[in-house]
Amino acid sequence: MSVKSVWQMVDEAKTQITNLSSAEAQRRVDEEGAVIVDIRDVRELQRGGAIVGSMHAPRGMLEFWIDPQSQYYKEEFGEDREFILSCASGGRSALSAKTLQDMGLPRVSHIETGFAGWKNDQMPISDYDTHRAARG
Repeated sequence: MSVKSVWQMVDEAKTQITNLSSAEAQRRVDEEGAVIVDIRDVRELQRGGAIVGSMHAPRGMLEFWIDPQSQYYKEEFGEDREFILSCASGGRSALSAKTLQDMGLPRVSHIETGFAGWKNDQMPISDYDTHRAARG
């Protein structure tokens, strides 16, 4: 049995979704009201911090939080705004953006270099406790 490589799937997804730089993602947040959705595991946020102003939606629950028919639906995802996904390095967010696009979410994109690229670009981050307190 031949299994398709996850990186092949990521590369394919990236040809069908909107890939953003950190700077472009921040511009869309500041100027257009987009929201960055961090899909990393909570332990990753606790270890490394979070993008200032981002919303956390764990990868394992993402589709359930998006679907209005799901008992886990989060109203934030019904807002008329762009949702910019972010993970550690851009793989999970690319696959997730493609999935949400397939589900019919009208405006979804991802940060191509993920949180690692965000940090390398010296974009604003906060420690986990500060981030959690700010999000309520």
